[in-house]
Amino acid sequence: MTLLERYILRRATQMFLVALLPVLAIIWTIQVLQRINLVTDTGQSMGSFVTLATMLLPTLIPVVLPFALVIAITQTLTAMNTDSELAIIDASGAPRSVIFKPILILGTVLSLVSFGITNFAEPPARTAARQMVAAAYADLLSSVIEEKTFRTIQDGLYVQIGERQGRILRGLFVADRRDPNYDLIYYAKEGMIDEGGASLTMRDGEVQQKTPDGKVSVVKFLSYAFDLSTMSEKSDNEPSISSSDASLSFLLSPDESVESYKKSPGGFRSELHRRLSDWLFPIVFALISLVVAADARSHREARLHPMVAALITAFMLRWLGFYFTNQVKQSAAFIPFVYAVPVVSGGIAVFLLATGKKLLMPRALVNALQKVQKRLSPAKATGSGGQSA
Repeated sequence: MTLLERYILRRATQMFLVALLPVLAIIWTIQVLQRINLVTDTGQSMGSFVTLATMLLPTLIPVVLPFALVIAITQTLTAMNTDSELAIIDASGAPRSVIFKPILILGTVLSLVSFGITNFAEPPARTAARQMVAAAYADLLSSVIEEKTFRTIQDGLYVQIGERQGRILRGLFVADRRDPNYDLIYYAKEGMIDEGGASLTMRDGEVQQKTPDGKVSVVKFLSYAFDLSTMSEKSDNEPSISSSDASLSFLLSPDESVESYKKSPGGFRSELHRRLSDWLFPIVFALISLVVAADARSHREARLHPMVAALITAFMLRWLGFYFTNQVKQSAAFIPFVYAVPVVSGGIAVFLLATGKKLLMPRALVNALQKVQKRLSPAKATGSGGQSA
């Protein structure tokens, strides 16, 4: 790699990190705040909360990474064009590969990183996070709830205990309004959570059932088991496996006896092809950014900012990718379209780079976006109008 290629690679990499880290931090913070109830509801330590928050990162990085790469490449090449560096490179007779090579190396490396995170880091992180939340709520009744205070376990499920002695709960009150067809209120002298957190066994009490028409029935019991399996997301037979939690090997050769796979085989099919196609977008977006911003342009030429053109194209392709991936849940006939989006768009970009042709956008769209740019920027654009991106 020549000195100039290393220079371009270093600038693009630095700009990529500058674009990635702030956006990732903002999205990560939003996701973390949505799960702050793990601390407030279950009394977990801040260490557990930080661990859970860290497990969210593998799910966010593959989504943010391609767009950060677009911003990095277009900003780097635009700055080089503004400083006349691209024009000097062209005037020196250097081949176009001097610009293409470092950008494509960066895009390829990030594609491989995306593949590794999506297929080998994200599934176990999702599983560990779900198990942590399930364990916290399973242990909520027996070890966390304060005595003589109401606590919301789930929407519509409320618990109060008079006294706690280890796993034995005395003076137990449970209000269950999760079913809109009737309200249930349980009173019991004592209760106990089983070690698996799957059920609450209440002794010597009564249950009151109230229907929507106002009728109330009361049943006394010596022993009553209250099901908590839906709260802890555990089953007596096997753990629940969602498509996003499944490993790549399971998706390639699924066990059809798994209950969650029986309920939604299309979801597992869609997840497989999502993982096998999403990692292509960083290298495709790198090619598109080169098409948009790799040419030396005159400062007098009025045109759409390369970053805007590249991001619009990237968002459109990413939306198409999400759309066809979701359609695979209903029909396997959409599978070719999942791969066609990155492959065809990447092929078009390679053709434009090889032939030296420019990517053109509709004049109406260019004019509309230029008006927005003029409103946002105090400087007025000069020169003749154009429609090249």
